[in-house]
Amino acid sequence: MLELYTAPTPNGWKISIALEELGLPYQVHVLQLLKGEQKAPDYLKINPNGRIPALVDHDEGGRAIFESGAILMHLAEKTGKLLPQDAEGRSRAIQWLFWQVGGLGPMQGQANVFFRYLPEKIPLAIERYQGETRRHYEVMNTRLAEAPYLAGDEYSIADIACFPWVFGHFWAGVPLDGFDHLLDWKARLEQRPAVLKGLSIPPLPDLSKLQKAGQELVKP
Repeated sequence: MLELYTAPTPNGWKISIALEELGLPYQVHVLQLLKGEQKAPDYLKINPNGRIPALVDHDEGGRAIFESGAILMHLAEKTGKLLPQDAEGRSRAIQWLFWQVGGLGPMQGQANVFFRYLPEKIPLAIERYQGETRRHYEVMNTRLAEAPYLAGDEYSIADIACFPWVFGHFWAGVPLDGFDHLLDWKARLEQRPAVLKGLSIPPLPDLSKLQKAGQELVKP
């Protein structure tokens, strides 16, 4: 049995998508981030960083795993799925996974903060982080011109890690125009039932309305 501690954010959705793809049974604990539940003493015993997501694997003695990339690696290795078995493919998948957790996620996360959340708008910071987010999309687009998925011919945890961020591009105010290969990849993943189910765990109210409103903000 697996317990997932999560919230409706890209990092949280990575794990629910992976769990749905793998068909593993799991129990969901939704943390109210605005209430600071991720800083509660009991939760800090699971994730000392006080962030989401975290996973407790009771099949392995109640092992607690934090950091989304580490959780994705754990699930892939636990099941032997979503990670290529050949050395080159496995290496590529891990490289793109690390690229997401060290690059795309932090840059787009800061774009979200400066563009969407801060009451004081700082144009230089918005330009900086939106520009870096779009640069990361360009890197993905170039890679996806070469192969259908980030690791090559095989869908993997690298794609799962990146998808929720690309899906939420509008929240950072960054358009996807001109990125034909990235848009094709995004459309293909949006057709996967497990991806759609994972995006609803936990649900973000009125996601379709939110996406439509966000798209209006990034129209050229």
